[in-house]
Amino acid sequence: MSHHHDHGHDGHDHEHAEAHDHSDDITPALQNLLYEQIDFSALTTLNEEVSASGRAICQKTWAQRMDPEPELKSAADEQILMIVPFTGQVRLHSILLRSSPSPAAPKTLKVFINAPDLDFSTAAELAPTQKFELAQTSEIQEFPVRRALFNTTRCLALFFEDNFSDGEEDITRLSYLAFKGTYMKLNKEPVSVLFEAAANPADHKAIVGTKMGMGHQIQ
Repeated sequence: MSHHHDHGHDGHDHEHAEAHDHSDDITPALQNLLYEQIDFSALTTLNEEVSASGRAICQKTWAQRMDPEPELKSAADEQILMIVPFTGQVRLHSILLRSSPSPAAPKTLKVFINAPDLDFSTAAELAPTQKFELAQTSEIQEFPVRRALFNTTRCLALFFEDNFSDGEEDITRLSYLAFKGTYMKLNKEPVSVLFEAAANPADHKAIVGTKMGMGHQIQ
């Protein structure tokens, strides 16, 4: 099984020989991918044809990004709304996705920060944090976000509003979705935020978690 996987991977590399600079390209991507920071158990997708298929395309690893299956398909109409919670706070850098050259490829993506209860009607009316015009391609698309707007991301709502069929195709299809950024642990958020500006790491270590210790160190 692993042999088959390796063989497929080699074939893929040969197809994209011009990008064989993968040491410079893929390694930083892997380091920046917010894969382990997604709370998959709480990830929800509205209007998905197959239950949990939205979660499945987010669970694909970087190595599986070109795999056609699993695939997310919309059900009743072309719109998809996905709520992606993270296990802590992230600074989002970009959104990566793969669709197809077909009319079922999503066309407009509206992204909302920290809106875990968003529904279709609200998403249609609310001004998004950022809006993206997607391309009709089977290549991986990467959309950098305006980082200043996404510095305190705990949850992302992604509203795929339409597709390239101009209303004639009710099914929207996506096969890969991922996020790049940096992750901030929130274990002792009040303390670390309070002392972020204090330039003495020794004090910081000594006072973690104790108010008396904080007072003592300040004195």
